[in-house]
Amino acid sequence: MQNFAQNSIIGVIRMSNKTRQQAILDIITQNELDTQEELASMLQQRGYNVTQATVSRDIKQLGLVKIAGKSKKYRYTQVSYKEHGLHAKYDNIFKESVLSMQNAGNMIVIKTVSGAANSAGAFIDRMNLPQLLGSIAGDDTIFCVTRTEQDAVDVINIIKDSY
Repeated sequence: MQNFAQNSIIGVIRMSNKTRQQAILDIITQNELDTQEELASMLQQRGYNVTQATVSRDIKQLGLVKIAGKSKKYRYTQVSYKEHGLHAKYDNIFKESVLSMQNAGNMIVIKTVSGAANSAGAFIDRMNLPQLLGSIAGDDTIFCVTRTEQDAVDVINIIKDSY
C-alpha cells in the first residue's frame, strides 16, 4: 500500500511539473518577460504555487535562455534542439571545454581546450540565436559573427546564462 501511495504522489508531482512547465512555455510565448520574478508572478496568477527556486529549476530544465526582445532588453525563449536528449550532453561538453569568450567588434572568439571547438560549437549552433549570423570552429577556437557589436555582447551574455 505504501508503494502505491508513494507512486501516486510522485505521479502527481511529475504531472504538476509537466503542466507547470507547459504553462511557462505558454507564458513566454505570449509575453516578454526578463526576470524570474515576473515569470513566477504570472504563474501564480494562473494558480501555480511557485517559488523563485522552482521557476529557476524549470528554466534550466526547459533550456530557456534570454534573447533580445522587442519592448524589453531581454526575454526568455526556449533553446531549439533538433536532436532529442542531446541538450544535457552539449551543455556539459560546453561547460567542460570552454576556457574564455570575448567579443572583438561584431565577432565573438571562444577559446576551448584542444580538440573541443567543434563539439562546443554544436552547442552554440543548436541555440539558434537570431543575433548569430554564423560560426566556424577549428581545433580550439570558435569564431562567431553577429550583425552588430551589441549583438555580440548579447550573445555572450545569453551563452553564459544558459550554462
